[in-house]
Amino acid sequence: MAIFSIREVEGMRQIQIDIANETVRARRGALSNMRGNIQLTPHLPSPRDLIRGVFTGEGRIRPYYKGTGSILLQPSLGGYHVLTVGKNERWILEPRVYWASEGNVDLGLLRERIGPSLWAGDGVLVWKTTVSNQGQVAINAPGPVEMVEIKKGDLSVQGRLVLGRTDGLEFHSRRSSPFPLDLLSGQRRLRVYSGSGKALVCWTPYWNQHMYQKVTGETIEGSLFE
Repeated sequence: MAIFSIREVEGMRQIQIDIANETVRARRGALSNMRGNIQLTPHLPSPRDLIRGVFTGEGRIRPYYKGTGSILLQPSLGGYHVLTVGKNERWILEPRVYWASEGNVDLGLLRERIGPSLWAGDGVLVWKTTVSNQGQVAINAPGPVEMVEIKKGDLSVQGRLVLGRTDGLEFHSRRSSPFPLDLLSGQRRLRVYSGSGKALVCWTPYWNQHMYQKVTGETIEGSLFE
């Protein structure tokens, strides 16, 4: 099994993947360096991958790395989280969250319902990457990630705090309070996840990336700030 770890140097973080006669894949352009007997193969995208790339805003090609050695992906002022996908489990990831995964992890595509996506401000046609089949997946995160388990209930958040969720949670949007009180509350529409399942949530960003954005008005590749 490939070993995914998060390396931190000078306030920046990056994913390190150690493989032994194994295959992993990563987002296009994610490589920083690799050591050992490793072959990088940018497989041509299938028609499904082409569609996924158009609608999710992610690269159409995700290169495969095969062999034995160590792979370091690009560092970021933001962060990363290593998710272990369980057996018979499927995760729905927000656009541009996917970073790398073991070769046996299956990538799919899911279209969110039009109504909730439109009310949440995401647009009419929103497609998201899914990951299934047991294995490890590295995802982008603007800060530390917590896994929240929900049992026949709701998780309501302000903004894009949820990075991914399991199949049992349904996404929708609602007012923070009844109209016109919501106009007085200063809160925008809430993003709500209902049902039973697990969610990956980032409550607070890393301070250095937050300060970078405040000073420059720019976001760094791999971040999820609005």
